[in-house]
Amino acid sequence: MTALAMILAGGQGPGLSVLTALRSEAAVPFGGKYRIADFALSNCVNSGIYDVAVLTQYQPRSLNEHIGLGRPWDLDRSTGGVRLLQPYQSTAGDRGAWQEGTADAIRFNRDLLRKRFDQVLVLAGDHVYSMDYRPLLEHHQQTGAELTLAVRNVPGHDAHRYGMVAADNDGRIVEYAEKPRRTRNSQASMGIYVFEREVLVDWLQRASEAGRSNLGRDVIPAMVKEARTFAWTYHGYWADVGTIPAYFEANMALLNDVPALNLNDPNWVIHTRSEERPAAFLGPEANVEGSLLCDGCRVWGTVVRSIISPGVQVEAGAVVRDAILMTDTHVKPGAVVDRSILDKRVLVEERARVATGDDFTPNRRTPVGLASGICVVGKGAHVPAGVEIGRNVVVQPHATVADYPDGPVASGHTVG
Repeated sequence: MTALAMILAGGQGPGLSVLTALRSEAAVPFGGKYRIADFALSNCVNSGIYDVAVLTQYQPRSLNEHIGLGRPWDLDRSTGGVRLLQPYQSTAGDRGAWQEGTADAIRFNRDLLRKRFDQVLVLAGDHVYSMDYRPLLEHHQQTGAELTLAVRNVPGHDAHRYGMVAADNDGRIVEYAEKPRRTRNSQASMGIYVFEREVLVDWLQRASEAGRSNLGRDVIPAMVKEARTFAWTYHGYWADVGTIPAYFEANMALLNDVPALNLNDPNWVIHTRSEERPAAFLGPEANVEGSLLCDGCRVWGTVVRSIISPGVQVEAGAVVRDAILMTDTHVKPGAVVDRSILDKRVLVEERARVATGDDFTPNRRTPVGLASGICVVGKGAHVPAGVEIGRNVVVQPHATVADYPDGPVASGHTVG
């Protein structure tokens, strides 16, 4: 049994606000030193799958640079290894169009689906989880399935975010609804699919001829009706971090005494491209509680229950609390950062206050995603000295002092 893994890593990820303004969702940093795509890549090699294709589209440069030749994952191989597949305009035989969806993305690269592969493992590149794919592949083979979906239980209020599944006593899927408004089913597709290679090629061609381009919306519902489609239930940790609250909580969960996602498991290492940085440094007056500190960070101030990425500096008198600070962010003396996500290379000047006050007015542009008090500051933004920024505020990437209003930034506003 041989499998090709195809990781769909081209999503825009609008639910992550300015974190995906300059990168794809799969390239968003996570847990201090990782990228979200690291989890699918690491799961593949830990499961013995060394033929991996990464399909990109939206803002691919950051992800391309991160993966490179695949050396951190032992995927820099002359046979197999990792391939980065860019989108392109198809030939006239493919309707002369730009690829439009996930099914199109795979179909346009169908030359990779060579006969030496028995199965194709299709993975979302924007989820955080540790999974051994071998039991899933074995279940697929044992049932004689043409398509197997990895599923898990989700709360009813989250059902509208997923493809919802109903299966009979043998595990065969009898009903599939893509992101329904209402459903009685509790099992959700995890965006992890195993296809028989020839079956996948056939169904992709059918979808193309019908002018349909999406796996979840078009191909899978049709296969549930006509093909042998089974569910495989996963009970381990898995998180869809496609919204700011979900992303924030998944990061903060790493700070629990016994985190559900174990990044210290020597038997299941999450590999990444690590930067060459010196050891973390704590100044003589530094106060750090319940936090995660990465290489190259320098702390003289107070850090409480936060994730501090490589190269971050927190100067004397500064306070960082319940926050995620990404690589090379700098918090100057007297500044306070509370319940916020600061992207790479953000500069917070002296006495600035980010996410302050008791006004939790939702963000006016994205009221659904930013209503719990979290501030998000985009890559390379400048937070000027002495400014007060309320809750649920978004600061656009590379915002400068000139982008700020005179006086405080009220809760729910966007800067830049």
